[in-house]
Amino acid sequence: MKIQELLQHIRIGGIDEKLRVLYGSDETVLAAQRERYGKAVQRFAAAFPQHDDVHIFSAPGRSEIGGNHTDHQHGCALAAAVNLDAVAVVAFHDEGMIRLMSEGYGLSEVSLDDLSVKDEEKGNSTAIVRGIAARFAQMGVKVGGFDAYTVSDVLSGSGLSSSAAFETLIGTIIDIQYNDGKAGEIEIAKIGQYAENVYFGKGSGLLDQMVCSVGGFVFLDFRDTDDPRVEKHSFDFEKAGYNLCITDTRGSHSDLTDDYVAVPAEMKEVAAYFGKPYLREVDEKAFFSAIPELHGKVSDRAILRAIHFFGENRRAIQEADALERGDLERLFTLYRQSADSSANLLQNLYSTKKPLEQGIPLGIAVSKSFLGNDASVRVHGGGFAGTIQAFVPLEKTDAYREKMDALFGGGSCYVLRIRSVGGIKII
Repeated sequence: MKIQELLQHIRIGGIDEKLRVLYGSDETVLAAQRERYGKAVQRFAAAFPQHDDVHIFSAPGRSEIGGNHTDHQHGCALAAAVNLDAVAVVAFHDEGMIRLMSEGYGLSEVSLDDLSVKDEEKGNSTAIVRGIAARFAQMGVKVGGFDAYTVSDVLSGSGLSSSAAFETLIGTIIDIQYNDGKAGEIEIAKIGQYAENVYFGKGSGLLDQMVCSVGGFVFLDFRDTDDPRVEKHSFDFEKAGYNLCITDTRGSHSDLTDDYVAVPAEMKEVAAYFGKPYLREVDEKAFFSAIPELHGKVSDRAILRAIHFFGENRRAIQEADALERGDLERLFTLYRQSADSSANLLQNLYSTKKPLEQGIPLGIAVSKSFLGNDASVRVHGGGFAGTIQAFVPLEKTDAYREKMDALFGGGSCYVLRIRSVGGIKII
């Protein structure tokens, strides 16, 4: 659509039907999204004035509900796409280049004539774009060029998977435009993981990309990572009387790499005792019987984290079943058990290197003092710093957000809704 035509189309509510699917029907929210999209189109026009015909794409962030640190052991997880997203205004061309400008960042360029891994790009978004284009090329897709301006409200470092949203966004653009959408949701997720692992240099699992790409509530079983089991569920927490709230405790993620790496490494230590690469392949009864023998051969923390895995893997399956049955009481009971397991067994609420910085336990304690000791609140995502997640009654949501913002700073608490779709083309 032509830029001026598109701006007018947005202003008069021409994309409101699609916006409602992504962000809900609240008129204040819709007005804010119209303004956001309009500004993105205008900024694209300023960055790439040679183009007049544009398209718009969107990909969501995600929130983990159950299965904390299970995916890297080929376990099960329950997560959901949320209404925070990455949006791209795109113009296609045949210049053999992908040019990308993200809000707040400079221009990055990828030549489609050279899709090899670049060590100097590792750790930045250019590597992701190059890796995704390379993977499509390996699949036999003739990738053409495009220029894009992206905006995102998926908070970086929040456990909402800003990187996976970005990967899904780029994969969706290429798949729809140059592959007639043939790759589909699951393959786009795998392509994003490939780019992150090989080009970006981060050994992530597949959970984040899969949820961002598929959308909605997603139960995932990673026993076979080449062909994961994917089940999509639907449940309206707002109709049930709750909002999903994520609070950024504003803790620093610096120097926490060792903490994150230690979790899968210690779990794999235990698996190796049984001659297996991952805990999912270890018989649970055999593990519990062998704990006296394991004691002293691996660390006590490694044993506790393995205990967490077995319980959490089982809970994720049970949580998906409770969600499917609409049994909210059962779901919240399992959720609270998961929270306790992460705190006491997995031990990812704060770093032992920074024992005085305990934003996550503080946020959980204050949440319980306000919502009640039986509140459904827990660490969110990888842990050690970052965010907490809570299911908050609708009538208490405004007051809860005010309390969290007062504790951690304005704009810390996000009230989210579940987004039913993953990566899509809007215009």
